[in-house]
Amino acid sequence: MTTFDPAAVTVGSELPALAIEPVNRTMLALFGCASGDLNPVHLDLDAARRLGLPDVFAHGMLGMAWLGRLLTGWAPQSRLRRIDVRFQGITHLGNAITCRGKVVEIRDVAGERCARVALSSSNQFGQLKIVGEALVSLA
Repeated sequence: MTTFDPAAVTVGSELPALAIEPVNRTMLALFGCASGDLNPVHLDLDAARRLGLPDVFAHGMLGMAWLGRLLTGWAPQSRLRRIDVRFQGITHLGNAITCRGKVVEIRDVAGERCARVALSSSNQFGQLKIVGEALVSLA
């Protein structure tokens, strides 16, 4: 993590992008076990096909965790006040995800100077997977 300097954060500041290796079955199994989300649609090809899907796909919360890593790679976790996301698309096996963030506003929230950060993750084809925003303390 680079040294976080709250005084240097301005509207338009971009967070260093976070590139994730292509999604594979091992990654999904490890996340499923760590999170307790063992839904077969993420782990079992036959279960996915019974639902009309071509294969298993990544957990939405895994994608959200990557956005959390993006944020905590930029600022200490203790400064994260809120993160909200909308899932936009399925993250398939082989998708290489890039997470991005950009400061879109600096404002006072309950007496604390905070940055509102627009978040997104997309695959190598530019397809959005998650969009959202976070609130990070600059105080």
